[in-house]
Amino acid sequence: MKETIINLEKKRADLYKKLQEVGDFRRGSISVVYRKCGKKNCACAKEGHPGHGPVHLWNTTIKGKSYAKSLKLGPELQKYLDEIESHKKFVKLCEEIVVVNERICDLRPVPEVKDDQEMAELKKKLQKLFIRKYKTK
Repeated sequence: MKETIINLEKKRADLYKKLQEVGDFRRGSISVVYRKCGKKNCACAKEGHPGHGPVHLWNTTIKGKSYAKSLKLGPELQKYLDEIESHKKFVKLCEEIVVVNERICDLRPVPEVKDDQEMAELKKKLQKLFIRKYKTK
């Protein structure tokens, strides 16, 4: 089946509808850790003992800064797991939307230039745009 702009636009609209259905989400992951307390007489100080735990931690990095939060086993942990799964769906849908949009852009025709004067003005405008970008660096 040959792709057409109309079919791709329908697919994009369906993806946007799915995106609305994602609901609450958060980035990050859940890790399970065991920690040693550091007391000499504690059972965790013995060789082979995994340590105190398990402790469930939600971890994420936002703008280069790491965040972690200890989660209680039960509804709180389940809530975070559901929200992280929703974030994965969100990211996957966004990637699909980008791919479909790129296909649409490839299929759309390049706008026609009416005359030589319009072409000269367009070239001049584009040259100014890129010269400005290189001079600021």
